[in-house]
Amino acid sequence: MASFLQSFIDPRKNWFARQHMKAISTRLRHYGLRYDDLYDPYYDLDIKEALNRLPREIVDARNQRLKRAMDLSMKHEYLPEDLQAMQTPFRSYLQEMLALVKREKAEREALGALPLYQRTIP
Repeated sequence: MASFLQSFIDPRKNWFARQHMKAISTRLRHYGLRYDDLYDPYYDLDIKEALNRLPREIVDARNQRLKRAMDLSMKHEYLPEDLQAMQTPFRSYLQEMLALVKREKAEREALGALPLYQRTIP
């Protein structure tokens, strides 16, 4: 069952997944964003922790991309075509650190230690 589900969402095997990925890529290129920029650190504390562990330059670049995207959205404009061609929307910078944070959290829970952070979202 798991392999069927993986093949269903894999863009290399499923035409619909490939079209969806292409549409998302186009939208992200219009604003100069990466897919990892869409993660909200206020919603998931693991993402906030992962962003805190990343080097300052990467976090600053993320913030600049988000500011530029908000500015373009408010102006109802897109990036120029030459800048859109240079964008890499699916080059990840957060996934490895996020996986590390989630493994550490699972290890703490397995050992019975208190979590590093506790918060409920209303």
